[in-house]
Amino acid sequence: MIKKVFLILGLVLISIQCKSQQLQSDSNSNEFSKEKTIHVSPKLVVGMVVDQMRYDYLTRFYNRFGEGGFKRMIREGFNCKNNHFNYIPTYTGPGHASVFTGTTPQNHGIISNYWYDKFSKKEVYCASDPSVKAVGSDSELERMSPHRMKTTTVADQNRLHTQLKGKSIGIAIKDRGAILPAGHSANGAYWFRGKDEGKWITSTYYRNDLPEWVQKFNDSDKAESYLKVWNTLYDINSYTESGDDLNTFERGFKGKETATFPYDLATLKDQNEGYDIIKGSAYGNSLTADFAIAAIDGEELGKDAITDFLTVSFSSTDYVGHNFGVNSKEIQDTYLRLDKDLERFFNALDAKVGKGNYTVFLTADHGAVHVPNYLKTVKIPAGYFNMKGLSTSVEAFVKEKFKVDGLIEKISNDQVFFAYNMLAKNNVNPEDLQKAIAHYILQYDQIDKVFTREQLSTGTFTNGIAALIQKGYNQKRSGDVIFVLNPATIVYSPTGSTHGSGLNYDTHAPLLFMGKGIKQGSTAERTTIPDIAPTISALLGITFPNGATGDVLPFVLN
Repeated sequence: MIKKVFLILGLVLISIQCKSQQLQSDSNSNEFSKEKTIHVSPKLVVGMVVDQMRYDYLTRFYNRFGEGGFKRMIREGFNCKNNHFNYIPTYTGPGHASVFTGTTPQNHGIISNYWYDKFSKKEVYCASDPSVKAVGSDSELERMSPHRMKTTTVADQNRLHTQLKGKSIGIAIKDRGAILPAGHSANGAYWFRGKDEGKWITSTYYRNDLPEWVQKFNDSDKAESYLKVWNTLYDINSYTESGDDLNTFERGFKGKETATFPYDLATLKDQNEGYDIIKGSAYGNSLTADFAIAAIDGEELGKDAITDFLTVSFSSTDYVGHNFGVNSKEIQDTYLRLDKDLERFFNALDAKVGKGNYTVFLTADHGAVHVPNYLKTVKIPAGYFNMKGLSTSVEAFVKEKFKVDGLIEKISNDQVFFAYNMLAKNNVNPEDLQKAIAHYILQYDQIDKVFTREQLSTGTFTNGIAALIQKGYNQKRSGDVIFVLNPATIVYSPTGSTHGSGLNYDTHAPLLFMGKGIKQGSTAERTTIPDIAPTISALLGITFPNGATGDVLPFVLN
């Protein structure tokens, strides 16, 4: 009897011990499971930039949008309502680089679209690369690569993290809009060659021939199909969110007497650089969406568990904005049509990658100012600046004060570059020259602020325009004196509009996230463009781009 009791007790103890071991095993398993899910791995990340999109285009046209484009992103995703560029200049090249590197021109080096290179003594383009050749075109103008960008992008980091198994593809009408976001290690970047070709091309930086799917797309004559009449999507009388169609503030197309709907693109083609007229219409965005959808299949993006990256820039919004301005019927119609293209693109992602399997963000590369001549009619301070006149005046002042000719090498991008060999030869102190020019320029009409190399290199500015100038200032590539124009004062034609300043009309840009790993909601907390890449990096659990200075936005992530 006693032996039977001990036997039963022994079995009970063994059972308890086994249960304890099982619980410990389950606990370890749960901990391991938690470790495996400390980051989100969508099959595809899509980074979208809408060129020249002001934040208020979201609110101004909101009631006219459908449910599947911008509204879907706001409804299902996260809306950062107070998102800004935190540097100057707000141009396309710096904008695209900053979105995807997570830093500013101070670090990534793309200080403008074009800038004066003090070492080669000539103006250079942000994506030009004489060491490569175009693929898909014989043009010598299409020799492009990201080699001038000094830091990595989030797409680069994803490539490194996945042992180059995750793909990176960049697409845009503009070469710089395709090349800079996709990064240095991209599998491909494709842009649209207009003129008399109407084809999507690349360069030997990426490959020596066009992939079959790109050739097939080019052979489909899809571009040709958009040489048609561009009329408003809806009754033009319902476009009450914009100004009059006929006005004196818009440039329009050559060959058409007025800048008014409709536009027969086929008829106007020959007088407007051939296929380039598509770029300057709402249909350029449609062509971009077509090509991006073809790329999903052609590159097999999002087909496995290894995260791929697709960057898409919708460039035609910028061309239309420059031509017709912020308040035009043309800009409204372009955004209403873009909304339809986004819906079509998201539906394709749902079908090809699977809803819940991808993550998308949408932002801009800069905003835009209202046409100054229009602002004047409503008594808002605005104007036009004669840059050539300033250059002549400054050069004459320097020659008179220092009794030496040739001390100024170039005035470009609102910057004065010194000829240091001439300074050394004539024993001119650079700081003395900086101060003298800064003081002189500040007295000039329509100049608001002036900063010197000495101030920007040795001081630290934490707010205001000075801080934005400093974050856009690259010690090796930028000039010796930088000046800032009055608000709404531009160097441009009297019709159409432009951008580049540190004012809110140029800095306030949309930032929308949607998809896997993204919360639903919104914030009015201030965010900045360099925050995007670190946030996506945190989502993926990868190293931040190597020059990133932005912060992770934790309220965006699940």
